[in-house]
Amino acid sequence: MANLYAKNQPPTFKNEIQRVAIIGAGGSIGKPIAQALLKTEKHIVTALTRVDSQNTLPEGVQAVPVNYDDEATLVSALKGQDALIISLAATAPPDTQSKVVQAAAKAGVKYVMPNVWGVDVMNEALRNSELNLGHLHAAFAEIEKLGVSSWIGLVCGFWYEHSFALGPNSFGFDFATKKLVLFDDGETKTNISTLAQCGRAVARLLSLKVLPEDEHDRSLTLSRWLNKPVYVSSFFIHQKDMFESWKRVTGDTGRDWTVEYQSSRERYKKGLERMKNGDWTGYTQALYSRAFFPNGDGDFEHKYGLANEVLGLPLEDLDEYTKTVKAMVDRGYNYVTIRD
Repeated sequence: MANLYAKNQPPTFKNEIQRVAIIGAGGSIGKPIAQALLKTEKHIVTALTRVDSQNTLPEGVQAVPVNYDDEATLVSALKGQDALIISLAATAPPDTQSKVVQAAAKAGVKYVMPNVWGVDVMNEALRNSELNLGHLHAAFAEIEKLGVSSWIGLVCGFWYEHSFALGPNSFGFDFATKKLVLFDDGETKTNISTLAQCGRAVARLLSLKVLPEDEHDRSLTLSRWLNKPVYVSSFFIHQKDMFESWKRVTGDTGRDWTVEYQSSRERYKKGLERMKNGDWTGYTQALYSRAFFPNGDGDFEHKYGLANEVLGLPLEDLDEYTKTVKAMVDRGYNYVTIRD
């Protein structure tokens, strides 16, 4: 669509996105996205929720109950929506996203942001690993094949606050015992984003005009990222950077913690073994270990560049978000809090 202009579109074409539906609007990433969209005052935000959902939605979000096994309820809820953001729990059945994508096409939704959890699913090595990420990337092809919607793929890396607070299976920090496992030498950097930065990125993308008005319009438009990934990041850091931030925020010293070293590849293999034995936390261990392989798979800003500057995303203070992590740890944050 890069060479198309708004002036050439049919009378029914809207060059802005007003109505946005979100699946998972009360979840870890869905909530900051919904809040950021509402803050622009340009969007009407609707949450598609399960009938038995216990999540609390941000004030101002309209709720519509749906049944993912009943396509008619999905299509009805999506009618009249300009865009759909899919934020499913990692534990959702693998075919759920496909059901939603097909319903979005039948409802005529023009723009879909699939559920990729921030992982760089454009990276073939990651996509074809034992982590079973292929079905996430498959959503892009399915959307294009249906021929109704365009997709926008947000790649932001792991969510800093959520990941740090998860404990030893993610970034290697066991807060209860003050034990830290550093992967390899602990100095492999990866791109990581705060939840707020992800929310801002989505809101700014969906607040852009879809197409240039005409050949003289040089303004930034969403068409730049239609059927393409958009890469954003808050920090490009390694585990030792996180540890130093934790010590600055808490007053801990290196003497307060036991530090061990473990091969990222060995840790990855052990995580996969745990997963195969029915331990879901093994998947978390494998996923995070894989991003810290010293081959650079966790570094997407130097491969593709970031959209931070062009989207006007702010620079963030690492310690400020580490304070948030400490507060989450203090109140007992764990995986259960984000599964709904």
